[in-house]
Amino acid sequence: MLVFLCNAVSAQTVLRGVITDGKEPIVGASLTIQGTTVGTSTDGNGAFSLNSPVEAGTLVIRFLGFLPYEINFSENGADLGTIILNTDNSQNLGEVVVVGKGVIDIADRKTPIAASTITPLEIQEKGLGNVEFPEVMKNTPSVYVADQAGGFGDSKMYVRGFDQSNTAFLLNGQPINGMEDGNMYWSNWAGMTDIASFIQIQRGLGSSKLAISSVGGTVNIVTKATEMQKGGYVRMTTGNDGYAKATIGYNTGLQGKWGVSFMLDGWRGDRKYAIGTAGAGQNYFVSVGFKPNDNHNFNFMVLGSPQWHDQNYSKPLESFYRDNGVLGTPGFDITGEKGNSNYGWYQGDGLSQRRNYYHKPVSNLNWDWTISEKSSLSTVIYASIGKGGGTGLLGNGPGYTPNGFSAENGTTNWDVLAELNAGLPGGISNGNNGTVLRASANNHFWYGLVTNYTFDTKKNWSFNVGTDLRFYEGDHFQQLINLLGTKGRRAGSEDYNVNRSADYAVSKTFSTNPWSALFKSAKVDERVGYDNSEKINYQGLFGQAEYSSDSFTAFIQGSISNQSYQKIDRWNYVGEAKSDFEKKFGYNIKGGAAYSFNDEHTFFANIGQYSRQPFLDNMFVSNTVDLADPAVDNEEIFGLEAGYKFDNSIFRLNLNAYYTKWDNRFTAYSSDSYKVDGTEYDDVTYLFTGVGQLHKGLELDVDAKILPTLTLRGYGSIGDWKYDGQSPYRVRDNDSFNIIFEDEDGQDLTGVRVGNAAQTAVGLGAKYYILPHFSIDADFNHYARLYGNVDIEDVIESALENEVYQSEKLDNYSIVDFGLSYTFNLKNGQHVKFRGNVKNLLDEEYFSRKDGFGYFYGLGTTWNAGLTYSF
Repeated sequence: MLVFLCNAVSAQTVLRGVITDGKEPIVGASLTIQGTTVGTSTDGNGAFSLNSPVEAGTLVIRFLGFLPYEINFSENGADLGTIILNTDNSQNLGEVVVVGKGVIDIADRKTPIAASTITPLEIQEKGLGNVEFPEVMKNTPSVYVADQAGGFGDSKMYVRGFDQSNTAFLLNGQPINGMEDGNMYWSNWAGMTDIASFIQIQRGLGSSKLAISSVGGTVNIVTKATEMQKGGYVRMTTGNDGYAKATIGYNTGLQGKWGVSFMLDGWRGDRKYAIGTAGAGQNYFVSVGFKPNDNHNFNFMVLGSPQWHDQNYSKPLESFYRDNGVLGTPGFDITGEKGNSNYGWYQGDGLSQRRNYYHKPVSNLNWDWTISEKSSLSTVIYASIGKGGGTGLLGNGPGYTPNGFSAENGTTNWDVLAELNAGLPGGISNGNNGTVLRASANNHFWYGLVTNYTFDTKKNWSFNVGTDLRFYEGDHFQQLINLLGTKGRRAGSEDYNVNRSADYAVSKTFSTNPWSALFKSAKVDERVGYDNSEKINYQGLFGQAEYSSDSFTAFIQGSISNQSYQKIDRWNYVGEAKSDFEKKFGYNIKGGAAYSFNDEHTFFANIGQYSRQPFLDNMFVSNTVDLADPAVDNEEIFGLEAGYKFDNSIFRLNLNAYYTKWDNRFTAYSSDSYKVDGTEYDDVTYLFTGVGQLHKGLELDVDAKILPTLTLRGYGSIGDWKYDGQSPYRVRDNDSFNIIFEDEDGQDLTGVRVGNAAQTAVGLGAKYYILPHFSIDADFNHYARLYGNVDIEDVIESALENEVYQSEKLDNYSIVDFGLSYTFNLKNGQHVKFRGNVKNLLDEEYFSRKDGFGYFYGLGTTWNAGLTYSF
């Protein structure tokens, strides 16, 4: 440490000065005398004193988020006074984003919204190594992240009580929620912590002009573009349970009119928490920039995160045994808290029933055109190819086989299954005879365009108008992964593919390597289980007008969209069956105003109405090309919010209140038993077509710069999220996909608490610079009023008995995070940075129990540490 910190020089000139951002001193800025190994950092007051070995030269100043600054000095000018660094606009949401600045809608409206920004420094420090990307956002009001024990990338995120399918996610202007169901799979975006420049979380109505599914809010993820500063870095990271990651990145800087930036890393982990949750993958990012003149800026980007990870699921507290004594489902009493019944050993090697593997390269081309002083055009063209899936069993499985699960630890006994397979007639598995491992493949091709024209009159008014086009095609089928000693799996007619002979069997297997999946998947005649596709076409128009004066701003914003759906099936129909394109029209309109008494105090209010088209998965009857009957209609969302903002040089406060009413929504509840007309069904789904929800709440967040070296932050959010109204429902048998019961009058859910996200949350955080290059930080989060999912059978039973049903209240819990950063300054602006994090759940019982099942909401104690060399 002393070797790194000491600069043994023959001082001839002492340079002195103070570095600020125009308001506040900058602590920890790096200073280097060009052409030498001499350097230092600013102290807690932004001041520096540096012994220079030369009488005249150039002092180079660098700090993350600001443009590099060079100042010449001489023997007679050693007192450099106050130096103000300019913000690097490519890394500042308040100014301009390098790529797609008119499209991604970040801070491009003066009328305030309920929003929080995650800076690049916090992303790099809090998102290090084995931390799930959504966790970077957890210190935000009304944002709840469940870091579950399922596996790497299996986290879930909620905004104001709405899940990921009802929160819009954008990547440099590209919508990235699944087109079919709106879901987000964070395992596909594992590299975001390495390439994200900023994240802005817009809660509620937000400022996005796109007609997107932002019931809860909009999360804008802005990646790095081609960086203008030449340099690079190498990072090594380690963590608990065998986690390791290596990263390299480099920027050529702007060489004439061109520049290139890239990042590449590889990672692996022995397990997330439970056994059988290993994972591995790579992340890559390439950005090529071209700036022919001051009016045009082009940037082409490609990124991807190929990965695989084994999974674990919630378990019953007590093991379930079938009537014949066979261990049907192992529980916590056998597996223990770190057990995993999906996992076991086959011929000496570990093998999981449940492995997720996927490779989703994403590319986009951004063009920003400054037409004149008053007008500009920003356009992004994007495309993504996704291939991969998730594994599972075909056949009877270990829960129906004597000794199929180990009685000692509940793991899958693969060798027993293979021994039973050896006795199959002809070695072929069919129906519930024998067991093979398959993958449910979900492949897609998605491309689109978003363009936005902006005109600023420079006299209070500004306008913009744009279009959003998307085209999507998805393929879904099953393919074999491991035959487990069989010779194949029957996939012919007689309850199977009607286009094949009765004895048709498939024997070809495929890899779960995500790189292999990108280039090789089952052809039509090699598929098992099912085989269908869908197409979604989307066209949207949007526009905004805003008035702004010194103290008053107001805006109105609207969009219209047309979405068409088509379902295709190659399994249950002779040949290939196609539905007609079903079209749905949607819109949104919102407006707001704000008044500022001065530079510190601002009040604002926004109001909006959405009519959102349903997801494709809700439009059609499963495994058919038939539309659901009754048809699923648009969901209607009304939002109202108001807020107060206080901001000065040392203290910032935001207080927001919101009211969101969501009507006519579709939702489904699963059940493992249902009896109608004397017939017992083992696996059914309740389909509700008119559910309502009402979400109300208050949000507060504060930041305070107590000392130049000490900052504090805190937040609190309290929600009142309940179901509202009565909805008709149908019951579907999941084996035949037939509707076995229908209640047109419906079931009343009014007053039932919405589950899965904490309705009360508080957090406190602090960061302290012990030295200009040595900081420590800590965050505390407490979650309360957390409820389980609705148990629809209990709802119906309670209604029959004239009792009031309420979702089960789960345990409160708390999390504390500690972090430490130390930077070693080297010669010529190079430095080495150490960062370490420890996260711990303060509760002894770190998972909640509901209806006999254990649900993980955290992972005990986890840690990571990384060393970054920047040059």
